[in-house]
Amino acid sequence: MRIGELAEASGLTAKTLRFYEQAGLLPAPPRTPGGYRDYPDHTVARLAFIRGAQGAGLSLAEIRSVLVLRDGGQAPCAHVTTLIDQRLGDIERRLAELSKTREELRGLARRAAATDPAGCAEDDICTILVPPGASHP
Repeated sequence: MRIGELAEASGLTAKTLRFYEQAGLLPAPPRTPGGYRDYPDHTVARLAFIRGAQGAGLSLAEIRSVLVLRDGGQAPCAHVTTLIDQRLGDIERRLAELSKTREELRGLARRAAATDPAGCAEDDICTILVPPGASHP
């Protein structure tokens, strides 16, 4: 199937397909006598896998590592499990950071609501963002 047909079947652009080929996610397809790419039908399934893996938050390098195992004849299940566990750990750490930031912002919002701009000294840039009791230089 030509690149335009593959793009339509996969919901991707021809530019993306060429990028995936360059990035090692798609093997270089055979060429027609006229020099056009002639992708095998199973490429649609490979692209669906790539999109699903991206949706799970895997990087292109991680996806490529899975494909290398599969293309080498190995089942990548253990590797995929490790990648998922790592990604989940990253997400859990990020959620904890975001939760802490949310609480800090809630505190700042309360301070902002209680701050009278008329009470700010000329030397203050913004008392909302300066912790209470912080000394001026």
